Amino acid sequence: MRTRAIAAAFAASVMLPAGWAGATDLEVTHWWTSGGEAAAVAELAKAFDATGNKWVDGAIAGSGSTARPIMISRITGGDPMAATQFNHGRQAEELVQAGLMRDLSDVAEKGKWKDVIKPASLLDSCTIDGKIYCAPVNIHSWQWLWLSNAAFKQAGVDVPKNWTEFVAAAPALKKAGIQPLALGGQAWQANGLFDTMVLSLGGKDLYEKVYKDKDADAAAGPEMAKVFAAAVEAREMSRGTNVQDWNQATNMVITGKAGGQVMGDWAQGEFQIAGQTAGTDYSCLPGLGVSDYITTGGDAFYFPLLKDDAKTTAQDVLAETIVDPKTQVAFNLKKGSLPIRGDVDLGTANDCMKKGLEILAKDHALTSTDQLVSADTQKQKEDLMAEFFASTSMTAEDAQKRFAGIIGSAD
Repeated sequence: MRTRAIAAAFAASVMLPAGWAGATDLEVTHWWTSGGEAAAVAELAKAFDATGNKWVDGAIAGSGSTARPIMISRITGGDPMAATQFNHGRQAEELVQAGLMRDLSDVAEKGKWKDVIKPASLLDSCTIDGKIYCAPVNIHSWQWLWLSNAAFKQAGVDVPKNWTEFVAAAPALKKAGIQPLALGGQAWQANGLFDTMVLSLGGKDLYEKVYKDKDADAAAGPEMAKVFAAAVEAREMSRGTNVQDWNQATNMVITGKAGGQVMGDWAQGEFQIAGQTAGTDYSCLPGLGVSDYITTGGDAFYFPLLKDDAKTTAQDVLAETIVDPKTQVAFNLKKGSLPIRGDVDLGTANDCMKKGLEILAKDHALTSTDQLVSADTQKQKEDLMAEFFASTSMTAEDAQKRFAGIIGSAD
């Protein structure tokens, strides 16, 4: 999709009539529909409704890859929502460049966002040409291995403390009729698993050479070959999962049908909704237990331009509410993510959240791939990883060769 094409579509569109949903009703679109996610969204809605406005929920079932095209189509087609979720990074870049999104710089300055939002990369990813276009709502990291304590007890092996022990325990899990590694069928899940392995098993330097520097030689090199060899092991452990959505795979861990899952920290919300306790019912290994680096991506809300002064004013209130300290605590405790503010009290955080906070405190947070490469490059990676993890014949060497080609042309 080209910027000029977006702008042309917008210019030809019919603007929303004033008062279409009530003067201070705001439709907010997002893809948070699992149990834990819905509980977190309810906290945002409650906080916004308390301002005298009304959150009109526009949840879109499915993943972000399903929801984003719908969101973009509505914005470019002249039927914009009042606010919409995107991930931190470059997913809304062309919409901003086409002049379809509101500049929130005045709201950010009033709230001193540059002083309170940590790490600074979160707000940097909202900034284009010196102007701030989104309100970060959380910090998510992908690099987590979630483990079912009951599954390993049933298999007669100790709960692993790192990825190597997890791989070693796979035969015992299989013998006990337990799926070693749960992996949903959507492309973004396979891509996230692989990127986690690049950082956690390949190391910080390799991760940054490949995704930050776009170094095709590093992508084709021997260190990356080791990651692809580990990915083959992960592919074998995940074979037979037979679920599609990420939260279905998480539920396999919750119910002891799978030993583990590599998934972002949003999985915590599902364990919480199921009434499970970190350290007792399940275990979590940041960096797959072998690395103390995580990436800091997450979610942010963008605000399309509307021809309605009352709604525009309410948009500012929603942006302020999202960043408010009380909202940050309430939302992120339910979501399983970390707050975007460094000045909030998370004394009630569970053991897994505390592990994430400790890593942030050590300044061991790196920029996520969503922020380092374009949406097009991410899509190419997703397509490759979906094919690789679904295949029984694609070799590590063939997959690495294609991967190096993607990195060599990445933007």
